[in-house]
Amino acid sequence: MFYETTIKTHVRVPPDLFQEDTKKAVLHGLNKRFEGYISKDLGFVLGVATVEEIGEGVIIPGDGAPYYETVCKIYTFKPDLQEVVLGRITDIAEFGVFIEIGPIDGLIHVSQAMDDFVSFSKSKVLAGKESKKNLKVGDRCRARIIATSYKDPTNPKVGLTMRQVGLGSLKWIEEELKKKTKTGKAK
Repeated sequence: MFYETTIKTHVRVPPDLFQEDTKKAVLHGLNKRFEGYISKDLGFVLGVATVEEIGEGVIIPGDGAPYYETVCKIYTFKPDLQEVVLGRITDIAEFGVFIEIGPIDGLIHVSQAMDDFVSFSKSKVLAGKESKKNLKVGDRCRARIIATSYKDPTNPKVGLTMRQVGLGSLKWIEEELKKKTKTGKAK
């Protein structure tokens, strides 16, 4: 899920930005600080939206740069358990499918790709034996988040499933809706 979050933090403004407007210099420092920042509490910080408040600058002896207590709004992406996400398949391996969801790729293990026996081809296609459904790189899919791990904070993991009603390749979902409409089972 994408969030806009208000946080209070301290930011260092380097001396080479002294000639800049304080708000602009603080925004630059915040963007530099949060670039690529990942945490279990916030998720993935995508960027700083606005600077709401700037306190008095404090210079720490030996540094020469002021530190400002700042209140700002940031944009984040935090994968929540049971959340349904849309994504695009970026890679397929024998063990599963990688799907891009926001700023991260999640993994759909082959056992969670579809309700069918699945085979993997060298052309990076997963195919269902009985259903004849297949998945290939570039397909858009709907999946549910079933696991998250921040064990390695620089490389968090997200586990997904597509083995529930309404999940899977958007092509599959569209075909199912057409079948239901033809048989009169749709509301």
